[in-house]
Amino acid sequence: MVAQTEATEIDRAVKARLRQMWALGDYPAVAEEVIPDLGAVLVRAADVQAGDRVLDVAAGTGNAAIPAALAGATVVASDLTPELLTAGRALAVRRGAELEWQQADAEALPYGDGEFDRVLSCVGVMFAPRHRASADELVRVCRPGGTIGLLNWTPEGFIGQMFAVMKPYAPPPPPGAQPAPLWGREDHVRALLGDRVTDVVTRRETVVVDRFASPEAFRDYFKTCYGPTIAAYRGIAGDPDRVAALDDALAEQARRHLKAGAMRWEYLLLIARRCG
Repeated sequence: MVAQTEATEIDRAVKARLRQMWALGDYPAVAEEVIPDLGAVLVRAADVQAGDRVLDVAAGTGNAAIPAALAGATVVASDLTPELLTAGRALAVRRGAELEWQQADAEALPYGDGEFDRVLSCVGVMFAPRHRASADELVRVCRPGGTIGLLNWTPEGFIGQMFAVMKPYAPPPPPGAQPAPLWGREDHVRALLGDRVTDVVTRRETVVVDRFASPEAFRDYFKTCYGPTIAAYRGIAGDPDRVAALDDALAEQARRHLKAGAMRWEYLLLIARRCG
């Protein structure tokens, strides 16, 4: 019982840390200004229809949830970070979308078995620390014959490589956590979902990002707006040499990818049908 209590307290601390990280900066701006159409790509690929019951897991500000609602689905947008849900509600009002917003942990979703026709996550569930637990929940809340649709950054793509650049400077991951970009590997996601799904379709695609005029502009924007980058810098704030080294590393990474004023960020799109 003591060990279980300690494990629960550690889990609460981990989730509190994640909530705080994603509340840093201005992720709503990142979602709206840098990758505004990415959620709609997932909604189309998952063939969301009017009348579908849809759950967007780790929805953030509703990058997928809002397009699903505008397609006529009955949508619940769930996320661990209440600040993102608040921003999502305001964005939904501006776009004329009606949906439900709920704070929820991707590793322990507060929904019934088979409650949703389509379960989606757009660069969201990948950041939950325990991949198996999250995958189990995605499958559990999807009805038999329903669709699971995932869009995640690949390890080899720009964002995956950015996390590799930041890793030596970032706070250590919590015990049992797996790297987020693994969700961008087809073999990893197939292993997580296992024989509980069928008709799996995957493809690697890129989103064109033309928001940044220079490598330094990208770096400074992410230092200001993107929670994981802000957290990395906060952890080394007392060491000017390490701050300068991370500055250089992020700018150099952007420089390698920035061509004719644009970057291409690779993601894995995976659509599967729950067995049963």
